[in-house]
Amino acid sequence: MAGKRSEYSLGLLFGFTSYILWGLFPLYWPLLQPASPLEIVSHRAVWTLVFCLIVLALTKQIHSTFAVMKNPRAMAALLLSTILVSINWVTYIWATNNGHIVEAALGYYINPLIIIAFGVLLLREKMRPLQWLAVAIAAVGVLVLTIDYGRLPWIAISLALSWGSYGLVKKKLNMGALDGLAIETLISLIPYAGYLIYLGNQGTGQFGHSIGLTLLLISAGAVTAIPLLLFNGSTTRLPYSTIGLLQYITPTLQFSIGVWIRHEDMPAARWIGFLIIWLALIALGVDLVRSSRAIDNRIAEGK
Repeated sequence: MAGKRSEYSLGLLFGFTSYILWGLFPLYWPLLQPASPLEIVSHRAVWTLVFCLIVLALTKQIHSTFAVMKNPRAMAALLLSTILVSINWVTYIWATNNGHIVEAALGYYINPLIIIAFGVLLLREKMRPLQWLAVAIAAVGVLVLTIDYGRLPWIAISLALSWGSYGLVKKKLNMGALDGLAIETLISLIPYAGYLIYLGNQGTGQFGHSIGLTLLLISAGAVTAIPLLLFNGSTTRLPYSTIGLLQYITPTLQFSIGVWIRHEDMPAARWIGFLIIWLALIALGVDLVRSSRAIDNRIAEGK
């Protein structure tokens, strides 16, 4: 019993830390300016690969990881996930460096609802009543925000769709987080490294211009991989419902940074839209806890 408690506590520590680090990303990416979003993503991918290879070497997993590259179906799925995560990274970094942190946070708030929609449409899962209610409420919230913005919140939708699709591909692939990230960044190495070499030859790249910025660009690899490793450690120790509720830490921190640190515009209609989204997430959280308890009871009863 004590061992289970300590594992649960460790899982909570890992989970909280990973989501807090992700939530603080809007404070990190602006530090890499004047590098463009594409240059930042290129450095992020290259240095993440370096970091992953070091960790895989230390844990003696390099051979098993790259053995996956002999599987054509796995590589096709990883190519798709590489494209999706690249879209997500470029969109997110552009948003955080151009005054759209709040809209980026919205994307990660509605991401669980996108995942539910994918489950119904693509995996033929059945939605429970509270899930239907959450999706309906969220749709109203997005409509209110669309009217307020005068356009579809395309940043939020792009982030939610790209990350939700990425998660779906990785779910079907069923590969370790670090293994998958290493191969994804290896796949993207040629275009991203090629772009960085091009910038260097043109004299427009930011790498090497100052010690501080150069170190920050290199650190993007660790900044990307460390929260992912912590998250992976939490998923093996915590119930799914707990992970599901912890995920709201990230967009809440992002939203707080956008509103109270970056002072992004928040008219009354936008607050109303977000309040409606939060109401939908409360309904989703209640459903998550209830369904988890039902599963636990069935297990306890031997069903």
